[in-house]
Amino acid sequence: MKNVTDTILHQTGYDPHSVKKIYRANKISKVRYWFWGALIFLVILMFLPWTQNISTSGTVTTLYQDQRPQEMNTIIPGRIIKWWVKEGDFVKKGDTIVQLADVKDDYLDPKLVQRTEEQLQAKQQKIGFYNEKISATASQVEAMEMSRNLKLNSLDNKLEQLRRKVTSDSAELVAAEIDHGIAVQQLNRAKQMFGEGIIALTEFERRTGQYNKALAILTEKQQKLQNTRQDITICRIEMSTVRQDAADKIFKAKSEIAAARSDVATTDGEVAKNQNQLANYAIRGSQRWMIAPQSGQIIKAKKSGINEMVKEGEMIVEIVPNQIDQAVELFVEPMDLVLVEKGQQVRLQFDGFPAIVFSGWPEASYGTFVGEVIAVETNRSENGKFRMLVVPVEKEKKWPASLKLGAGVQGFALLKNVSIWYELWRQINGFPPEFYQPSTGKEKTKNIK
Repeated sequence: MKNVTDTILHQTGYDPHSVKKIYRANKISKVRYWFWGALIFLVILMFLPWTQNISTSGTVTTLYQDQRPQEMNTIIPGRIIKWWVKEGDFVKKGDTIVQLADVKDDYLDPKLVQRTEEQLQAKQQKIGFYNEKISATASQVEAMEMSRNLKLNSLDNKLEQLRRKVTSDSAELVAAEIDHGIAVQQLNRAKQMFGEGIIALTEFERRTGQYNKALAILTEKQQKLQNTRQDITICRIEMSTVRQDAADKIFKAKSEIAAARSDVATTDGEVAKNQNQLANYAIRGSQRWMIAPQSGQIIKAKKSGINEMVKEGEMIVEIVPNQIDQAVELFVEPMDLVLVEKGQQVRLQFDGFPAIVFSGWPEASYGTFVGEVIAVETNRSENGKFRMLVVPVEKEKKWPASLKLGAGVQGFALLKNVSIWYELWRQINGFPPEFYQPSTGKEKTKNIK
């Protein structure tokens, strides 16, 4: 039958080989082999390991505040008179960025610091004069005290002499009283004998004269003793007067000393105030030059041109430090927050650096880097997610040195290794990933290629 067909086809001009290629009625089908092969491959694939992960995104940053972009604000209000740099320039620490001029009337004097120093020196000299006055007045007080003591010693000696004189006068008075008593007795007997005619008149007159003389002497001695006692009282009054006069003069001098010390204290306060002003003026003068606090690049110049006015605390430029300790900030969804722990490893893919990423097979990825979570914030960020900070791992491949602050990052927080079929089943049912504590150290990721 086949030969007859071939003969007919040959007679009619058809090529039998072409017919065989078009009509494949006699060909054996291999679809079932492909089907079973694909099925076996899928079954084997389902049992391959799969690393569960949480996909996050963020940016490159640094852990230290002084290494982040910093605004440079003016401390004093002023007027821009010269720019020393332009945007994009790299500066070193201590380089001048912009020069300002004061606009307040209180600071326009070009010799303000010099004049304040002169005022300070004048007040310091004033303090010296006050101190000299205090010393002189204190010397006067000492002189007055010495003079008072000398006068009091002199009066003490005089008082002692008067006391001795009182003793002497008292003795003389006693003697005069005895003589007076005797004279009285003699006069009485003379009167009796004169009445009896025993003595003559002349004898009576003589005894009368002796009595009068004794009375006069007694009166004199009494008056003398009274005068001496009066002199003692006067001496004591003089001593009190000397003490009072000296006390008045000393108190007045001490009052002058206290007033001078008060002036010294007041002037000391003025000196301290002037010193403060002088330091403020000197520092304010240095604030007219805005100096770079660290080495970095100048960006975001908010002011342009010359003679533009700036307010106190207003930003002029921003500086980005050259040297930074790299870190990454990633933002995690609230539902995945419980799966992230401090010390957990994260795979990172930086924008601008080629990488081949297999999220479920991190060991097969190329161009990714390893990081470690060191902090997870407990408050949501403005984007509604939670922020976590990631730093390089020392024993792993170093992060690119050319990373810039703010560059984009894709992160994969690695969780547990499971089978692919289990991961598909979990995804279909919406179950959470298998969670584990990274601090146990039971699971370790492989090194990055």
